[in-house]
Amino acid sequence: MTATMTSSSALATRRAMAATDRRRKWKAFALIAPLALFLLAIFIIPISMLLYRAVDNPEVIQRLPRTLTALESWNGEGAPGANSYLALMEDLLQAKDESGTGSLARRLNYEIAGYRSLIFKTIRRLPFDADHELSGDEIKRNLLAIDKRWGEAAYWQAIANNRSPYSSYYLLASLDLKKEPDGSISRAPPTTSAFLAIFQRTFVISALVTLMTLALGFPLAYWIASLPKRKANLVMIFILIPFWTSILVRIAAWIVLLQRQGLVNKALMGIGTTDTPIELLFNRTGVYIAMTHILLPFMILPLYSVMQSIPSTYQRAAISLGSHPFSAFWRIYVPQTYPGIGAGTLLVFIIAVGYYITPALLGGAGDQMISYYVAYFTNQTINWGMASALGFLLLVGTLLLYFLYRRLSGRELGLG
Repeated sequence: MTATMTSSSALATRRAMAATDRRRKWKAFALIAPLALFLLAIFIIPISMLLYRAVDNPEVIQRLPRTLTALESWNGEGAPGANSYLALMEDLLQAKDESGTGSLARRLNYEIAGYRSLIFKTIRRLPFDADHELSGDEIKRNLLAIDKRWGEAAYWQAIANNRSPYSSYYLLASLDLKKEPDGSISRAPPTTSAFLAIFQRTFVISALVTLMTLALGFPLAYWIASLPKRKANLVMIFILIPFWTSILVRIAAWIVLLQRQGLVNKALMGIGTTDTPIELLFNRTGVYIAMTHILLPFMILPLYSVMQSIPSTYQRAAISLGSHPFSAFWRIYVPQTYPGIGAGTLLVFIIAVGYYITPALLGGAGDQMISYYVAYFTNQTINWGMASALGFLLLVGTLLLYFLYRRLSGRELGLG
């Protein structure tokens, strides 16, 4: 009897503990659920859509389904059979009725320059003869009479290569590559694509801005960390004031300051540094100055948060043991600021890589960064695939740099 009661009591205790554990897990899940939904809606879904649009390829499949079916038996050499011409005419007539030729012509024009004019030239001549049904050979002759390019294999290969709902065209174009009609990948002509140079320019500008903010922010953060608490808080308020001002307002202020008759040029000519105004606007110099000013607080804040936790006794102890003050600073103090330097440089660099408005307003044609072209393809040419591909590659580059930083910081802390 006693053993039975003890067993029942133990079973009830385990059930109660299991129920308590489930309730604790549900409470924890309820606490993190809003954050998980926020990340899903703000980060995961947009990034997934970005990747999807970078490889999405619906235009040819939707507008030329009969042609793609007819080309399945084509060997890719010479002109296809008459049934392919018949299918092409039927597809173009349907696309014309549904007003869907614009997207089709634009997509094929990415493959071969001039395809857009060929599509519209052909559609304007359709239908050929509404009184009686034409054979495939007659339609072939009529299409070739409109334009001899319909007899070239390259134009039909461009259609056949887009039978998949997914395409690497945009990602390849973002890397200055292209897929030839025969399926091979080659380098795009320099006159038609320069995205690698734009990516390089973006990372160079971001890196130099990061170095300038570090050169200005490190001594300023060191000085703030050496102040009494009350004075340090007052200085930090002045540093944070720009966050309360719109970026557009700050850029407009820099335009006033940096123009030929602005305060900067007047001051330089007033002290005799130069006799004529210096060109500081609509070039790389203005971009560097404005971006450094805007991003400087993002470097100071991480540095200051680390520096204020470093005891000053370490340096004094090294000096008292015979070390030179600069050697004590460089070998004792600076290594302890590496977490702040890493966090500040990573934060500033990631923000700078995605900058758009500052180079657009203060830079010239050769100073625009990759975000400018993402906006251009999104708002002006309505090329969502190209914009998504550029944005995706920029995201991949940023993530690689982040993981490199984590790797290096882990080794520095003895974790890697």
